[in-house]
Amino acid sequence: MSDNDKKETHKRKLRSSAWFAPMDRNGFASRSWMKNQGLPDHMFDGRPVIGICNTASELTPCNAHFDKIAEHVKRGVFEMGGFPLEFPVTSLGETLMRPTTMLFRNLASMDVEESIRANPIDGVILLTGCDKTTPALVMGAASCDLPTLVVSGGPMLNGKFRGEDIGSGTNLWKFSEDVRADKMTLDDFIAAESCMSRSAGHCMTMGTASTMACMVEALGIALPGNAAIPAVDSRRYVLAHMAGRRICEMVGEDLKLSQILTRPAFENAIRVNGAIGGSTNAVVHLLAIAGRIGVDLDLEDWDRLGRDIPCLVNLMPSGKYLMEDFYYAGGLPMVMKEMGAHLDKTALTVSGKTVGENIETAECFDRDVIHPADRPFKNQGGIVVLKGNLAPRGAVLKPSAATKKLMQHEGRAVVFEDIDDFNARIDDPELDVEPDDILVLKNCGPKGYPGFPEAGGMAMPPKILAQGVTDMVRISDARMSGTAYGTVVLHTSPEAADGGALAHVRNGDRIILDVAGRRLHLDVDEAELAARAKDWRPPERPIRRGWYQLYHDHVLQADQGADLDFLVGGSGAPVPRKNH
Repeated sequence: MSDNDKKETHKRKLRSSAWFAPMDRNGFASRSWMKNQGLPDHMFDGRPVIGICNTASELTPCNAHFDKIAEHVKRGVFEMGGFPLEFPVTSLGETLMRPTTMLFRNLASMDVEESIRANPIDGVILLTGCDKTTPALVMGAASCDLPTLVVSGGPMLNGKFRGEDIGSGTNLWKFSEDVRADKMTLDDFIAAESCMSRSAGHCMTMGTASTMACMVEALGIALPGNAAIPAVDSRRYVLAHMAGRRICEMVGEDLKLSQILTRPAFENAIRVNGAIGGSTNAVVHLLAIAGRIGVDLDLEDWDRLGRDIPCLVNLMPSGKYLMEDFYYAGGLPMVMKEMGAHLDKTALTVSGKTVGENIETAECFDRDVIHPADRPFKNQGGIVVLKGNLAPRGAVLKPSAATKKLMQHEGRAVVFEDIDDFNARIDDPELDVEPDDILVLKNCGPKGYPGFPEAGGMAMPPKILAQGVTDMVRISDARMSGTAYGTVVLHTSPEAADGGALAHVRNGDRIILDVAGRRLHLDVDEAELAARAKDWRPPERPIRRGWYQLYHDHVLQADQGADLDFLVGGSGAPVPRKNH
């Protein structure tokens, strides 16, 4: 920002001036109490106030380093004559929070939205990392529609265990199955713990955290390169510094989220998700973000737009490498450049440039990590949307993480009524299950758990693992960790706890999975299903108060993004009434 630009920004009446400009009792109160932090008079001279929305927490290990990132953002803001003010919001730690962070995503988004609207903020930097912090912060900011820029915390360095690279989540699931199949000792399993998570940052596989970091870059609301720079690489702090500079320019330009989060931006992100072999969780999150900003996006768009997108990135869980390797190979800008005509390159981004301008100079330095479009890593990388009498409103499957021979499959249902039933019986050597059967888990959707947990990547029965079988078709109304893999059908909608068809599946029913035909069918007579539905009763809720109650009463189904019904559609950021 030039000196002239700074002057123009200062001339334009900023939102924060409603707090800091008045020479009356309210202005006195706003300035005076802020001055107890050692702030001089000139910080209140009409310069842009930049809120730094920080999800740092020691209970969220992926985000524990964010205070340092915030300091680098502040340097950039100060350089441009801005006034940075850091504020905390609810932090969602995937690894510790129970029953699931997804239960609290919408709550955190409300925290973000109300914090922004209630305070003297002209532009916002969102510090995101662990899975749900990214969508929660973007959802909340989208509801306010101020100039906004995302800075992700970055992935951990590659895990290293006995001469091999290991990936967070992906190797956890693998090692766990190996222990259950007597292929790995418990001592070795424990020894791998500190080897997997050896630096600050979020999961370094293409799990949900890395996927969402890619999504915000693909959407255009993060600077180029944001997705893949390792958390402890000094270039992560350079990016934070530059973001601090750029958000001040965005305030001067009055460049709001709604000008960037357009329909073409979401279409780009859906296609990019296919090219990176991204997490199925991105489906739910992007639907929710679109709902907040007012873009018409639905589940069918995911299949239509992503169906023919090949997977170009050889990363766990679909492949071999990790995010550190992805960054060194050229990162997301190179993937987007390789996608060519699949992207709308005219879409505007927070850099002030178009997508095409951002990726023009991208280069690839390792073709085993980022494959060329004419020699993709896998032919199909998009998210498949299935429909049928078992999922009238849709279910999703990730082909790049599935077993090819199971994509067309008919089998007998082995049913678990809820997660407690599953945990009680899955390891039982007397469990009536065969390799061609289909595992069905109920009551793990938005209302059912409650909160829509990552229970869909069901552990395999040990008696099946002992036969050398490593994958089975699994169907549920739950989500699955982006770090997991397998032929897993997820987000079955409506969910069982809401009376969906999944609630009426019984042991021995035949189920047909036809990925090519986009069909998920329960081979039971309609009259029989109607009779079962008549006898169905909703499961008992574990808690009937507070957030649990509000969430249960207002959460939408998976195909609608699992947002709360009264949060869909933004309300802007008008200056509230005075507080004195």
